[in-house]
Amino acid sequence: MQENQITASEWEVMRVVWANKQTTSKYISEVLEDKMNWKPATTKTLIGRLVKKNKLSTIEEGRKYLYSPQVTEQECIQESSKEVLQQVCSQKRGAVLYQMIEGTTLSIKDIEHLQKLLEMKKRSAPKMIQCECTPGQCDCSLG
Repeated sequence: MQENQITASEWEVMRVVWANKQTTSKYISEVLEDKMNWKPATTKTLIGRLVKKNKLSTIEEGRKYLYSPQVTEQECIQESSKEVLQQVCSQKRGAVLYQMIEGTTLSIKDIEHLQKLLEMKKRSAPKMIQCECTPGQCDCSLG
């Protein structure tokens, strides 16, 4: 994981901030206390990490701090999905996407968007994807 990448726990915090645009650590703690069973100190630690990673900005308002996102949810989704796919042999990325779609409930609209995208991708798709792995990191060249 890259140093600036958001961890699973940090995602929980970011989701609260994205949903509320600007919020306090107290509110974030309240939302996540039941779901994650975290103490306020845990939430504050995660908020501090996100501020250091430039994912959250801080505004001091009296005796409290307000936190706002510095990155959009879409930017973080793109960054995360890119990282996941980069960890897998290029010949196996289609299988990863297949498994993700298979394990996800999708709306009719989602499916229609995916179908359109796949049709567009199909027009320029190569017959075979070249393996880009370092020799010894995959079994593509063994079979």
